[in-house]
Amino acid sequence: MPDRGGGPTGPRMRVGRPSRRVRTLLLTLGVLAVLGMAFTMFAGFWTDWLWYRSVNYSSVFTTTLWTKIGLFFVFGLLMALAVGFNIWLAHRLRPPLSAMSMEQQNLDRYRMGIAPYKKWLLLGITALVGLIAGASASSQWRTWLMWVNGVSFGEKDPQFKLDVSFFAFDLPWYRFLLGFGFAATILSVIAAALTHYLYGGLRVTSPGARATAAATGHLSVLLGIFVALKAVAYWLDRYGLAVKSSDFKATDNWTGLRYVDANAYLPAKTILFCIAVICALLFFATLWRRTWQLPVIGFGLMVLSAILIGGLYPAIVQKFQVQPNEQAKEAPYVEKNLKATREAYGIDGTKVTDYSGTSKTEDKATLRDEADATASIRIMDPNIVSPTFQQLQQIRNYYAFPTNLDVDRYTKDGKEQDTVIGLRELNLAGIPKKNWINNHFRYTHGYGVVAAEGTSADSQGRPVFTESDLPSEGDLPRYEQRIYYGEKTTTYSIVGGPQKEIDYSDDNGEKTTSYQGDSGVNLSNSVNRAAYAVAFGEPQILYSGAIGDGSRILYNRTPKERVEAVAPWLTIDGDAYPAVVDGRIQWIVDAYTTTNGYPYSSRTTLGDTTADSLTANNTNRAVVAQQNQVNYIRNSVKATVDAYTGEVKLFQWDTEDPVLKTWMKAFPGTVEPRSEISGSLMDHLRYPQDLFKVQRELLTRYHVKDATTFLSGSEVWQVPDDPTNRAGNAVPPYYLSMRMPDQKEQAFSLTTTFTPNGRDNLSAFMAVDAEAGTPGYGTIRILKLPTNTTVNGPKQVQSQFNSQEDIAESIRLLRGGDSEVEYGNLLTVPLDGGLLYVEPVYVRGGGLKYPLLRKVLVTYGGETAFENTLEEALNKVFGAEGATPTPEPPDEGEDTPPPPTSDNPTVEEALQDAQKAFDAGQEALKDNDWEAYGRAQEDLEEALRRAEEAQSEAGRTGGTEGGSPSPDPSPSG
Repeated sequence: MPDRGGGPTGPRMRVGRPSRRVRTLLLTLGVLAVLGMAFTMFAGFWTDWLWYRSVNYSSVFTTTLWTKIGLFFVFGLLMALAVGFNIWLAHRLRPPLSAMSMEQQNLDRYRMGIAPYKKWLLLGITALVGLIAGASASSQWRTWLMWVNGVSFGEKDPQFKLDVSFFAFDLPWYRFLLGFGFAATILSVIAAALTHYLYGGLRVTSPGARATAAATGHLSVLLGIFVALKAVAYWLDRYGLAVKSSDFKATDNWTGLRYVDANAYLPAKTILFCIAVICALLFFATLWRRTWQLPVIGFGLMVLSAILIGGLYPAIVQKFQVQPNEQAKEAPYVEKNLKATREAYGIDGTKVTDYSGTSKTEDKATLRDEADATASIRIMDPNIVSPTFQQLQQIRNYYAFPTNLDVDRYTKDGKEQDTVIGLRELNLAGIPKKNWINNHFRYTHGYGVVAAEGTSADSQGRPVFTESDLPSEGDLPRYEQRIYYGEKTTTYSIVGGPQKEIDYSDDNGEKTTSYQGDSGVNLSNSVNRAAYAVAFGEPQILYSGAIGDGSRILYNRTPKERVEAVAPWLTIDGDAYPAVVDGRIQWIVDAYTTTNGYPYSSRTTLGDTTADSLTANNTNRAVVAQQNQVNYIRNSVKATVDAYTGEVKLFQWDTEDPVLKTWMKAFPGTVEPRSEISGSLMDHLRYPQDLFKVQRELLTRYHVKDATTFLSGSEVWQVPDDPTNRAGNAVPPYYLSMRMPDQKEQAFSLTTTFTPNGRDNLSAFMAVDAEAGTPGYGTIRILKLPTNTTVNGPKQVQSQFNSQEDIAESIRLLRGGDSEVEYGNLLTVPLDGGLLYVEPVYVRGGGLKYPLLRKVLVTYGGETAFENTLEEALNKVFGAEGATPTPEPPDEGEDTPPPPTSDNPTVEEALQDAQKAFDAGQEALKDNDWEAYGRAQEDLEEALRRAEEAQSEAGRTGGTEGGSPSPDPSPSG
């Protein structure tokens, strides 16, 4: 045979084979590489199994795993069989060899080339498509489990009269099967056509017939199956109209049928279904007729019908029937959407009442008392005072508090009070010396709760701590203070072994401990150590002497990721919060069940509706399910994570939710009944913020109940931007103990405001009863303000604060030097027909690195006050007796309290002189008369010195008690 390789001619060089030693070495390296890859895959699987077993949720792991494996093999095998069978059949139906054309001569080279490898090639192709199809199908495990375990909603859609479960659980699975069928058919057509072409069944350039009868029949059947699947798609599209989203009027995510859908698209889909069935039969008929003439004509008619009936006809109906009389045509369908959306988001029970926005009582003394009875106004903003907690209660650099603290309720002296709470969590960035032992063995946990009254501050503007110091002490009963699981605990720790852990340190040195819990995975087994060494990429785990008997590895330690792992079918709230329950610190996590298959209910993107000014500026407060579009949501599960043991418990909260019931069937035993929630835990459960934010966003449009108003868009609201920052993000909702007009006593509530679309005045105030276990829990109330009058909204109130000359001057003085002013939460409280706004003002500057409460802004009925305390500000706004003005605090952030009032006549006279001197100084500042300002400061200092001496003398002689003025009151110029 001639050499066709084109290489050099002449004597061939003898190439020596590798020696046996080299071959053995290469074989050994190959085997080791394969074993290494296999062990790496095994390590990931094994560590996952060990973790799920350690948290007692191994059934979640096994159910999910076997479901994925089952779907992988079933659909992978089906796809492989479908493609492989059609390749085999096309090969079997190949025509006998005959005189070859040029086309066939060229193909003959390929036929000869693959002839020895036909079986292997067939196996390789089928295995490849099977693997791809199986991997795709395994990702549909949620769809499969919901279909096979779905329970009835007990509600029917208004168009087809089918239970909602059909759209939520059945339709997604049917669509997956349809998509799989299309993929298998298309791949089979391609594979069969290529095989027929390769073996002469199809010809492109050869003379004579373009296809053999066998190839014609084979491909016609496949095309008939494709068209039959298209018929099924048309039929399912009819039901898909009930959950189809489109832009319409006041909403960008309108869902459900409109007039054109019900009267044009729906009959069009039915007609196209019938045409597709007929067309499929024509393709099947080619088995006998051996011609493509009729099926091709039928297919062309089907395409033309899809254009005319499925596209042009609905456009004509929309243009000439709907648009000339849109409100009348669309009103019935809008009403269905309104009803379904309100039910799907749990806002159908919202109570909307008219509210005047102006006070009805002229007696200001009565209003002053009513203000105290209406709300326990929180002046400690949990989103501002974290640096203050950090500075005063961090104690050691390896502890830290979250950027945003939490608000909870605790009882003191038999009275429930709003409390700002945070945990002293581990901060690895503050470890004195970083190395592998310190990072993972010695510094393993945080220590203690720090809590402060939400409604008060001390004389220096600091929080009034009810639980503080290290170890923490205060009003809380004894509890396990070690925090091994928290929001800042994002790395693994190895505990319980020979290496002691740092508990905390004090003046007597370091206190050490050894973990006594049964959390985590035991590392005494060498296989486990090797698996974790590979999984974590840390070889020291395999051989370190710091690991021994009793060593356990803790990971997946944040509350959110633990709940997500044991319940992957839940959507987790972005903010977990801690509570002391029965001697333990428990993280409480709200979790939601969702679907996007609720007919007629408009969709929303969770990531957009739960974003606000806090999530934008804080990585610790996550946005829930960033891109997840849903049109049904329930806070169906309350979860807890023990801060010491990491134990996860899921409690059924919504006992009627059919989506939760479906998942409980799929994962039996994972969710405990609601009756298992203890009374002490119930005291700390609350209405979740993310659900509230989703509901308030929907209520900007769906607070109306009639179609005419909805279509006109005249009642569209918006969530206002946060006026306390310039980022342009939505104002966050605030927890507050308050009383709505129809309530007899205060209730722990979650509140927000609304403004008209595109305007800044107030249109409504919304509150939900947030205290779990109470009869009114979850009741949403909206106070709707009249549209013919203007009531200031949050942005306007903030602007009013900033524009008043005396307040602006005081703010300027507070900003003196290098001080910064930080505005706290602008709280809104309905009061006697009007609206009371309260905003704490903090100063951070001078030598201080943390904010202190310096002033409180209050406005009501056009009256505004800017005073040192909430009580003084309320007294001034309502003209109550006993409100004595006080001089401004120092303007450079000095830690100096303003002088209080006194009943001692001498002290009172001195304080009046101090006030006169202060006012004179302010006038001098306005006139830029620095000489007069200096004299005024000297007079102010002298008056305060006299007040202090008189107060001290009164204290020694048993006189009337009073506050002590500051020893260094003079502000710097």
